[in-house]
Amino acid sequence: MADLPSDDVLRHVVDVHCHPTDAPQISPEAMDQLQITVCAMASRESDQPLVRNLATSNPSKVIPCFGYHPWFSHFITTDPTISKEEHYNRLFLDHAGEPTSEQRDALNVLLGLLPTPRLLVHIQDELRQNLAAFPHAMLGEVGLDRSFHVPYNFDASPRRLTPFTVPLDHQLVILEAQLDIAIELGRNASIHSVKSQQATIDLLSRLHKKHGDSFYRISIDMHSCGFSPETWKSIETKYTNVFLSLSMVINQRHSRFKALIDACADDRILVESDYNDINMSTSQTWKMLTIVAEVKKWSIETAWPSSLDDRKCGAVRHFERNWERFCRGDHTPSGSRRSAKRRRNDNPNSSASSPS
Repeated sequence: MADLPSDDVLRHVVDVHCHPTDAPQISPEAMDQLQITVCAMASRESDQPLVRNLATSNPSKVIPCFGYHPWFSHFITTDPTISKEEHYNRLFLDHAGEPTSEQRDALNVLLGLLPTPRLLVHIQDELRQNLAAFPHAMLGEVGLDRSFHVPYNFDASPRRLTPFTVPLDHQLVILEAQLDIAIELGRNASIHSVKSQQATIDLLSRLHKKHGDSFYRISIDMHSCGFSPETWKSIETKYTNVFLSLSMVINQRHSRFKALIDACADDRILVESDYNDINMSTSQTWKMLTIVAEVKKWSIETAWPSSLDDRKCGAVRHFERNWERFCRGDHTPSGSRRSAKRRRNDNPNSSASSPS
């Protein structure tokens, strides 16, 4: 914590993606001491109310985010007539071709541990209610993951994994149903994408085709983005409403993450912790901010200036402006004659050299 700036700087920092309700408990003292704003993600049934309660108790520090993560998408069904056994058999055995004896044995054990699947329409109703309760709430964490293997017990340590993955087509049904609501209600979204670059690109195209310019009402954050710099640049160019956020815990593992930072436009990058310990949110987010600032050659504020000159702003102000733009949404579609003018109005620094 010794390298952190003063509180008057930190109060302008936003951790755009973290999981504080995944911790066994959050002490009131930890929330009192939190110096930044956090976007608290829900991911499964049990933590939707936990996120709601955390935001209710700390409205000035917590932006609640509601949704179902792909790691828990197999807990959801679209068929009201299907039994629990049929649902999981379809997902894990019917997609596997001719099941092996190992797969059959694994599913027999797993069936005794898995919950009865909930109907997607009930998930949608719950999501609408939660978003309606908080005018600034986001959709999150939602997404796609082609590398995740279903564990026998998610909360066990260490987790023992089954041979099963959740079929991508099922993940897409659950994800798209949630994003349709976000677009309908004009709510921004935080999206997880692992080993799913092309599927994510196809999804964005499909959402744009389905919703037209209403798609640009919302902002989408590709959280802890692991895309190649080339893929990101293509997405950034095509979709003016898609942002990129990075975390130490995930992105530092990638050999090209600094190249990804460099490839991202100055006004489309955000920072996050992706931590489940609220006590680490500030330091982890700040560390990522300093790395982005180093790559972008941005200065870092040591005190908050009394007069904000956007032509000379430092990294914290850059991120604050990006976050404000993200929250505002209502983006001009790429290719619009107004897009270049609007981009300049949204970010006066876009045509200026980076501060030294």
